[in-house]
Amino acid sequence: MKHFILPLCLIFTFLSFSQARKKANKDTKNWRYEIEGVGQGSMGTYLVKSWQYSKKPRIALEQSKKNAVHGIIFKGYPSSKGVIGQPPLARNPILDEQQKVFFDNFFANNGQYMKYVNLTADGTILPGDRIKIGREYKIGVVVSVRVAALRKDLEQAGIIKGLSNGF
Repeated sequence: MKHFILPLCLIFTFLSFSQARKKANKDTKNWRYEIEGVGQGSMGTYLVKSWQYSKKPRIALEQSKKNAVHGIIFKGYPSSKGVIGQPPLARNPILDEQQKVFFDNFFANNGQYMKYVNLTADGTILPGDRIKIGREYKIGVVVSVRVAALRKDLEQAGIIKGLSNGF
């Protein structure tokens, strides 16, 4: 009997984590997040705080990476607290629909977006960045996004126009 307990616990843990990830991916598909600039990163990077909604704060950490890259590409962020705002890399508001296959692959679990993003502070969630709202949490995570490399790769793939293409 003892030999079955450990495998059953591992299976149960895996299934519960898998269900939580599916829920988080569903939230990501709806792109339910907010993004704000929090500081100047090193050359070619932006430091942003990505706010996502999740029932489990642990899952929000991984989703924050996707949301930060998505926000840089499609939303940009306004100026605030001494941080200069940035427009989105994509100037076409329906680019995600036009390039659906590309972006579905790009934002898949452990997809290409991971090349451009790092959690700062080892993913530690500060007390003021965990807000209970009803049955879920609003989690703020500071993320560093390598925007120069992201822009270059999206231009080379023909997804966005280069800065030298004019207006």
